[in-house]
Amino acid sequence: METIVELRDVTKVIKGKTIIDQISFQVNKGEVFGFLGPNGAGKTTTIRMIVGLMGITSGDIIIGGSSIKSQFENAVGHIGAIVENPEMYKFLTGYQNLVHYARMSKGISKEKIAQTVELVGLSDRIHDKVKTYSLGMRQRLGLAQCLLHDPAVLILDEPTNGLDPAGIREIRDYVRLLAREKNMAVIVSSHLLSEMEMMCDRIGIIQDGRLVDVQLVREFVHDGNGVSYELEVIPAEKALNLFAVNYPNHKANHSRNGLTVELSKEEMPSLVKLLAAEGISIYGIKEVAKTLEDRFLEVTSEKEAVDRG
Repeated sequence: METIVELRDVTKVIKGKTIIDQISFQVNKGEVFGFLGPNGAGKTTTIRMIVGLMGITSGDIIIGGSSIKSQFENAVGHIGAIVENPEMYKFLTGYQNLVHYARMSKGISKEKIAQTVELVGLSDRIHDKVKTYSLGMRQRLGLAQCLLHDPAVLILDEPTNGLDPAGIREIRDYVRLLAREKNMAVIVSSHLLSEMEMMCDRIGIIQDGRLVDVQLVREFVHDGNGVSYELEVIPAEKALNLFAVNYPNHKANHSRNGLTVELSKEEMPSLVKLLAAEGISIYGIKEVAKTLEDRFLEVTSEKEAVDRG
């Protein structure tokens, strides 16, 4: 895949404090890259540096082959972005807003505006004043604004903030469509991990200003450290104690119906025999798929433990 965005040892220091510490990663054309991290981890600061709203202390950001530091206009010309909330002139119509923004770039025709409006699903309301728009409609208008000049990179910082489930699904579908149909690189920052799991191809996790990991979503979620199984057993406390003694290197926790254990499929029959031999009643066993949220919390809590140690 062709790389369109590259961060090279990007560092940001503010008032003597290192906010972003030597972050490096690449984003390719045609992929949705999720940027995850706890509040205050440095997501928005990194995005602000990518779009040129904040200077870089050291390192560089290359967009479409141009440096954001030394070739600023060429670099940002490849970008369309919504950082935090899209700002519109509420006393103008949606169409008038887009015409106004179109004047800032060369060669945007009325036909192009109409195509973009149709793409984001605002054709029926584009001539209404923005003050009458719902939050979801304003987000879609902001998306249209970003797409007018056919950017190679779309950056969305918390694009689903305040949206209802239908609005969130719409944004997710538009993002996937743009990556697939337009071969656009999309960088999305969000705290809604379930949505990121459905939306993104790869994710980068940032914590305390440092990049913890970059992986394909499916590889990150299914990290190879065993599968989780929920066992419906009675008595659960006795089963948990037996597991702890016989499998000291594996995790187990109480669940609503009994206990959840992390074991490979091949190890489950021996566990079942052990529990049955000790008089524990087994009413059911089911595999429990990890979610992006589960893995995210595991990775960030592990890093916190290492840092404290």
